[in-house]
Amino acid sequence: MKIALIVPAYRPTRDMLPMLSRFAQDEAFVPVVVNDGSGPEYAEIFAAVPEGCILLTHEVNKGKGAALKTAIAYVLDKLPECELAVTADADGQHRYEDIRRVTDVARQHPGTLVLGSRAFDGDVPFKSRWGNAITREVFAIASGVKIRDTQTGLRAFDRACMEKFRDIPGERYEYEINMLLYAAREGIDMKEETIETVYIDDNSASSFHPFRDSFKIYACILKFAASSLLAFIVDAVMVLVMMAVTGGNVRLSQVVARVVSSTVNFIVNKKVVYQSKQDWLPELLKYAALAIVNLAINLLLVKPLSDLLAGRFFLAYLIVQVVMYALNFVLQGKLVYNRKK
Repeated sequence: MKIALIVPAYRPTRDMLPMLSRFAQDEAFVPVVVNDGSGPEYAEIFAAVPEGCILLTHEVNKGKGAALKTAIAYVLDKLPECELAVTADADGQHRYEDIRRVTDVARQHPGTLVLGSRAFDGDVPFKSRWGNAITREVFAIASGVKIRDTQTGLRAFDRACMEKFRDIPGERYEYEINMLLYAAREGIDMKEETIETVYIDDNSASSFHPFRDSFKIYACILKFAASSLLAFIVDAVMVLVMMAVTGGNVRLSQVVARVVSSTVNFIVNKKVVYQSKQDWLPELLKYAALAIVNLAINLLLVKPLSDLLAGRFFLAYLIVQVVMYALNFVLQGKLVYNRKK
């Protein structure tokens, strides 16, 4: 079985070449390097790519995500002998032993996304430690899955995963977080293999832009929350409208508001947030069951809580909605749109 070593490279240093040379001599691997529009000043480095490596080129810089997808598509179309792919960064920070170990785990667990996760011990640049810590926590809230290193570039997966990953949205660094979000909602197992934390020259060779690329990463994650927030607003407005129309009928107002907001939430989640391609009916039935449970909880809790708060109905309604919002945030991704194995 052959393994494609995918290396997206944008303005790399010569630190990339020793890694490529070692894997080019390893009969189990086929290195696939993507020159992501690095420019003529880097031609000498790419000319030194060892024999046995496949070099693909973007004439202009398209981004790390685009480079990864170009290589994945090439492996699927041109390298049928490669049953696994492993991605590694071009800065030389992934050791040969760690790459081999991550691919070994992927070979033992078909259909699994294996992540080479750094422990972040020792002398780690502040922006790397801080950035990954925040992303890790936000990702856990958004997806319900805890991953120690959400920003690792060392990932191994089989051809079945390649077919899915090459169509994931994102052209730059947001593609990698999109891959994790996709795996979480599609029920793809993710395993973490601890690797050495290596930073060369305080990670100065990285082309990651902390503000621009972090914004794109968090924007992708927060899309999960935006849909639920929209439904919350629709629900709150409809409750107020129906309370005025029905002369203060609490139960009827809650039922009508929930039907309207749930319809909006289901459509937006399916088409925009989870981008599910599954049949509408099974997901609609699961969503409806969850919505009914939510409605029952609202009917049971809002009125008694309102009485405890001296008739402050809308305050009681807001308290219950905040609690249910957090719960549904996880349940919809795990139970409704998540295709289980």
